[in-house]
Amino acid sequence: MKRKICVVTGTRAEYGLLFPLINKIQQEVTFQLQMLVTGMHLSSEFGDTYKQIELDGFIIDEKVEMLLSADTATSVVKSIGLATIGFADALARLQPDLIIILGDRFEMLAVAQSALIMQIPIAHLHGGECTFGAYDDAIRHSITKMATWHFTSTELHRKRVIQLGESPERVFHVGAIGIENILNLKLLTKQELFQQLQLSSSLPIFLITYHPETNGETDGIFKLLKALEIYTDVNLIFTKSNADNGGRMINEAIYNFTLHHPNARLYDSLGQLKYLSTVKHAEVVIGNSSSGLIEVPYLQTPTVNCGSRQDGRERPNSVFNTQLCTEEIYLTIEKARKFNDAYNQIFGDGHVSETIISILKQLPSFSIKKEFHNL
Repeated sequence: MKRKICVVTGTRAEYGLLFPLINKIQQEVTFQLQMLVTGMHLSSEFGDTYKQIELDGFIIDEKVEMLLSADTATSVVKSIGLATIGFADALARLQPDLIIILGDRFEMLAVAQSALIMQIPIAHLHGGECTFGAYDDAIRHSITKMATWHFTSTELHRKRVIQLGESPERVFHVGAIGIENILNLKLLTKQELFQQLQLSSSLPIFLITYHPETNGETDGIFKLLKALEIYTDVNLIFTKSNADNGGRMINEAIYNFTLHHPNARLYDSLGQLKYLSTVKHAEVVIGNSSSGLIEVPYLQTPTVNCGSRQDGRERPNSVFNTQLCTEEIYLTIEKARKFNDAYNQIFGDGHVSETIISILKQLPSFSIKKEFHNL
């Protein structure tokens, strides 16, 4: 009998990272893929990105609507509650043998706690990482304690998961899964990208993604936009912020900025092909997304990491850190544009999904029984 593997996704970025693993699960004859889609995927405000999942040929087994159209901490807490109710029903219908969760978003906290109580084993990707500037940090470690199997992006992260009391034989250093897309996707040429995004081909590109600092400053986006005002001779490509508290305020600020900047564009979602192609052809990637630290260096593009959201995360030499100060952001952008050293690539060789599949196939059971591992 095939073992049912349920992959949960709530955002465009997370789905893009999980894509190669989802594809291999679907192809594996001993597994039955189940897709549980939630969060921003189901919101027209964020581009109805569940449609991309369907276009990629995957059947969505369950949809759990959860997001409230508000921009406060209270609305996020209520969304977690709605998600938990929805996941209880969805998981009862699906009856998976294993749930796969990536990362640290509040949607994943809701599904993890549901699976814990329903005694469904969890495999967690990207545990052991630290991001002190966001409450995601605590969510990530909480999911680690609810999960049975762990697949980390570096050896340091593997050691942190073990430090949290997880048995070493259940913690595997496999690398960052996003690198796999970079190696396997045929990216758009510069001409193709400019045509699809309808950009001025005579101008360079800055790619900007800025999310809320849920443990930090709330007005950082305005300082970043002030620093970008001077770049009227650059294509400024913005992707929308996530649905954390403060995200909608950020998106509104960016939208208003694009109304007055001649070459600024805001996209609900670029999708993984256009996103990675934009990274490849950009002069610099700016903002505070984890992508700037993990995937972007593999495309040999420098990153300007703004503020404290990613504090604590490992980062290569092509990442330039700046405080949320307009003048410092500008000076750091100019410094990054001159970067010409060799790029450090610290998150593995990209053979992640096949390694995970091989490990899962060898497990005789996905049992949730575990003990605390004392160092």
